[in-house]
Parts: sequence; structure tokens; C-alpha cells
Amino acid sequence: MTKRLDSAGLSFRQDYFADPAGWSALVRLLQDIFGIDIGPLKQLGGPDPTSMPFGWFDAKGELAANISAFALPFVINGRNVHAAGLQSGAVRPPWRGRGLYRDLTVKALDWCDRQGFEAVILYTDKPSLYEPYGFRSIPLHRYEGIAPAASSALRPARLLTPTDPDDLALLQSLLKGRSPVSNSLAVSNNAAMFLINTRLDPDVRISFLQDKQAAIAWKTDGSGRFGLIDVVATEIPPLAMILGGLEVAPTFIDVFFRPDRLDWDGVPLPFESGTVLMVRGLGDTSVDFPAMLSPMADF
Repeated sequence: MTKRLDSAGLSFRQDYFADPAGWSALVRLLQDIFGIDIGPLKQLGGPDPTSMPFGWFDAKGELAANISAFALPFVINGRNVHAAGLQSGAVRPPWRGRGLYRDLTVKALDWCDRQGFEAVILYTDKPSLYEPYGFRSIPLHRYEGIAPAASSALRPARLLTPTDPDDLALLQSLLKGRSPVSNSLAVSNNAAMFLINTRLDPDVRISFLQDKQAAIAWKTDGSGRFGLIDVVATEIPPLAMILGGLEVAPTFIDVFFRPDRLDWDGVPLPFESGTVLMVRGLGDTSVDFPAMLSPMADF
């Protein structure tokens, strides 16, 4: 039997990111529940302008529960999908067990349906929570292999600092005009998520290949392994060219998306993570080849 909503002492709101108090309440909620600080997003261009938050607020203006929907177009098997994403789902401990999150999830999914989105995707560490709403898990795979010989065809890249106004403007321009990094599974537009993830993972470096007008998100552990996280460009450069521009010569490569546009073949391996990617809609469509969304699209 479904537990009835108990919202006594709370008031429902939606679309409150333009309200400084509402935004600050979400920042505090995610910091308190997950230890994640999305506050710097305000200095990185702000939240996704398509965002539609849904929340229950207490009398003091604190968010008791929240979930946010936003437009997240992506590509699957070469097909462009008009999709939405769900993120920032959380309930404060004192308010749990009252049906608040179920209520917000239903409201968010109803909004997505009314907006005409053909699919909704999300990341979660509790997949069973979303299966009753029609979500199903998508297996994720990274690729690993021997590094190709680096090409010296490009001028050396330079590191970008998203907190620098000029670098931020450059990144925003590249993100606006990016093409999907893979034809198998990739987001088409994820500027806000990409930018906040540059702050949430300090190990990720962002380098700019001027000759290719490409921003490269990458990391290295100093042991001869190179991790390619994302490539933001209109035309995706070959991996050998990326390595040459970055002036790195690793032995092994880890690519965190299907490398079908990199002119390099690796071996797909299951991506071990604490979260699962889930999709609602698209019938029984599955990914034709092992793939994953770049971690820079993780939300």
C-alpha cells in the first residue's frame, strides 16, 4: 500500500533557482546530505537555464526535499534523443518516510511528459527506487588499451582555468558548439554539469588545443596511465593528436566513453562505480556497443 503524502509544516515550490534564497537552500541541502558544494556554479555561468526544481520547504526556508529536472539531449546509437535529466534528489533525515520524495518524483516526471521529452535519464545509487517509475539500468563500459604514438602535428596545448573569466568564456563557447564525443552514447549539451565537475574533481585537468579548437578533460596518475574523460569540440581529434598536443607519452590509455571517434581501438571493460545510469522511455532500446557517458556529464 502506497504511503500517503504527509506535508504538514511544509510548503511546495517549483522553479526557484532565480530566487537567491531558494538557490542557497538547495546548495545547503546537497552540502549537508552529500557533501557536494554546487555553490561555485553561480560563478561558472549559473545552473542550467532549462532547470525546473521541485521542492518542499519548511517554515524557515530550508529545503526538506528536492528534485530537479532539466533538458539533457543525448545521442544513443547515432540517434539524437530529446531527453531530460533528473538530479539533486535529496530529503533531509527528519522529513524522510513521509512520501515527499515520491511526490516530487511524480511531479518532475509529469513535468517532463508535458514538456514533450521522449526520455528521462538519471544517475543513482538506489536503482530499485526508480524502477517503479519505468526506469531501467544501462550497463556502462570504459575502454582501455595501449597508447598510440603521439602525433606532433599540433601546437602544444595550454591548461584552462574555469575560474579565469577569459578561460570560462572560451569553455562556454566550446560547450555551446560541441558535438557528441561518441556516436554510441554521449550528451549533446551539458555545459553546467561539465563546468561544475571541473570544481568537484580536482584531479581533472582541462587543456585547450588551439589548432583543433578542442577542450580536453583528462587525468594521469603518474604511473604511465592516461585517462581521457571528455573532448569538447565540433570535430573530435584523433587520440594520437590529443596526446601530442598535451605533450604526454603514456603507456596505457583509459577512455571513459566509447572511442569510436578517436581513431583508436581499446578493450571495453565494465565501469565500476557507486552509481547506475538509468533511462525511462525509448522502449526497449539498448546501447549497440559497450559505452558510457563521460564522467563530466555525471549529475
